[in-house]
Amino acid sequence: MSGAQDIQVVVFGLGEEEFALPVTTVREILDHRNAYRVPHAPDWFLGLTDVRGDSVPMVDLRVRLGLSPVESTLTTRVLVVDVAGAGAKPLSLGMVVDRVLDVATFPAGSIEGAPDLGGRWRSDQIEAILRRGSGFVALLDPTRLFGADGAEVALADLGMAA
Repeated sequence: MSGAQDIQVVVFGLGEEEFALPVTTVREILDHRNAYRVPHAPDWFLGLTDVRGDSVPMVDLRVRLGLSPVESTLTTRVLVVDVAGAGAKPLSLGMVVDRVLDVATFPAGSIEGAPDLGGRWRSDQIEAILRRGSGFVALLDPTRLFGADGAEVALADLGMAA
């Protein structure tokens, strides 16, 4: 990240890994709920859910990142995020995560660029790495995950893109 400054994020877990999204993109955090399935949808697309009267596409973030799906538990949450898309209006998505850990502020000095190591996570899915104690948190950019690539096209095919 160039011009690094302090950043406030929602930290969540997927398996043993910790990830974060900028707090400015997370509209709300909900308890897990089942989605209305849509036929012929991508495997990461769980279906639709009602959020305050709006139909919101619900996605399995584990599957989108290449992890195996798991059954929901009492700690499973849905992060309702606004993703910038090709249209003028942002697309609201419900991202299913294993657990929400906290809302934290990371100082500029703890923010590092995403390494391009070709490892477990694709560097184009990670905006930055945040240092926390002796560990790390991968900062995701929802637009990179669901915006200007095949995910947006897939959602548009389902009639859900902004």
